[in-house]
Amino acid sequence: MASWDDVRRIALSLPETSERPSYEGVAAWRVRDKPFVWERPLRRKELDDLGSAAPDGPILGVRVADLGVKEALLADDPAVFFTTPHFDAYPAVLVRLDRVDVAELGELVEEAWYARAPKRLAATYRAETAPPDA
Repeated sequence: MASWDDVRRIALSLPETSERPSYEGVAAWRVRDKPFVWERPLRRKELDDLGSAAPDGPILGVRVADLGVKEALLADDPAVFFTTPHFDAYPAVLVRLDRVDVAELGELVEEAWYARAPKRLAATYRAETAPPDA
């Protein structure tokens, strides 16, 4: 299962990414100052709202491309992905970090980066990392 070290390693391997604490003082990773993944402890109201379903492990906030992607992730694996009313109508999901494997984490972080990176930077990175034509 994934750890904060995995998040840090994956996020910082992407172009023009920096790590800077969020306004709450928790870890956040940004591309050109736009956050794309962040540590997201649950707030008291969220804990109350979730009740016994509230996870007690580490939680990663992940930006997604749009609300359709968000809904697909939530439906695909509710044991890993969840949300709270705070994120209603916002393209982000919460991830139980201790329930996601490192390969899937890599895909999530990279897609979050693409969702926030400037178009030219994203296109350049995509071209550099595309498999060679067969």
